[in-house]
Amino acid sequence: MRIKNASVALAGTVMMTALAVTPAGAATTVLPSPSVTGVLAVQKQAMAQGAPGALTRIDSGASSYRIASGKADTAAGTAMDANRKFRVGSVSKSFTTVVLMQLVAEGRVDLDAPANDYLPEPLPDDRVTVRHLLSHRSGLWDYTNDMFYYTVPGFEAVRNKVFSFQELIDLSTAHEPTGAPGAAYSYSNTNFVVLGQMIEHLTGVPMATQYEQRIFQPLNLRNTSYVHPLTTLTGSFARGYVRDDDTTLPMVDSTEQTVSWAQSAGAVISNGADLNRFFTALVSGKLVPQPQLREMMSMVPVNADGTQSYGLGLRGRALSCGVQVYGHTGTVQGYYTYAFTTADGKRSMTSMANTSNNGTVNTGLAGTLEAAFCGVDPVNSSKHFRAAGASFTEDIAPGVVRH
Repeated sequence: MRIKNASVALAGTVMMTALAVTPAGAATTVLPSPSVTGVLAVQKQAMAQGAPGALTRIDSGASSYRIASGKADTAAGTAMDANRKFRVGSVSKSFTTVVLMQLVAEGRVDLDAPANDYLPEPLPDDRVTVRHLLSHRSGLWDYTNDMFYYTVPGFEAVRNKVFSFQELIDLSTAHEPTGAPGAAYSYSNTNFVVLGQMIEHLTGVPMATQYEQRIFQPLNLRNTSYVHPLTTLTGSFARGYVRDDDTTLPMVDSTEQTVSWAQSAGAVISNGADLNRFFTALVSGKLVPQPQLREMMSMVPVNADGTQSYGLGLRGRALSCGVQVYGHTGTVQGYYTYAFTTADGKRSMTSMANTSNNGTVNTGLAGTLEAAFCGVDPVNSSKHFRAAGASFTEDIAPGVVRH
């Protein structure tokens, strides 16, 4: 067994820690080695663009790379490290999908049946199917477009509120649909709030318990939780900082909140090690049977050049080296997350920057995918994939143009 540790301080404020553990004589992977310098370059760029800190965890076979830069807590001056917990935002949608697809496998839900067959209160359009919800093709308006049209005032108005699923659904259905069911991909948090209500109505069991019994406990995810409607994180965590629309104003510490505005669409807390384990287990068939897994991983392009795609509760990304990775992005006030794995689960990566409402940081953070899976430095190399991320829209208020 070979163990390597490295720690280096840059400019007195950026700390990188990398740990690689590789069994002697192990076969080499078909993927190039991750570029730690590439990850660090992306993190440094994110901080230059306004993120207090960033972390990345890469798990590749028996090797683990943990890279962190900047601050986890600006007030206390605490350095970021790659083991810290954070709010994962819309990565939660993949957890919710696993629960739903287990119910499909149990014969309790038909993907192509009307969603209204499984809801306590019907949606306005009976043509909306369960599959439409999972693939963001329901046409349901995203209520967060209104809720967070003004980012910080909107957040402060709901920071400590507790909503029911139906209250959030009603905010959506007060609007006309964005299109006919099944017609086009249109990302909407409403879809996964409806799925949360569906799961609880069908089973009589809260989402927190569903996550715990079906995912967290079986995978031994010790740093993953769903604490809604509690507002606090426990243990070692990174604080989150949301940028105001008026960028001359200071960032707001958004760490404590109920995330009741998202619930099954975005309220899970986790860390890099657990997210990597989750997505590795998922694509390896340890969470849902193969028929349901194939459904989840059947991708349809959602941008012009086909580099981004969506299946059922999963995003796909086509990288510059020809690798397709599967996972999800996440945005919640104060945190941007990318969590992806290869189709065989042999390499997984999670990256987080502890800021939000800063699209430049969000798009740039996607460069850690290139560094982790393709072994390139996306900031300083000619093998740049900035164009692939240019059409990215945020998971909060996706219909609102940000600057």
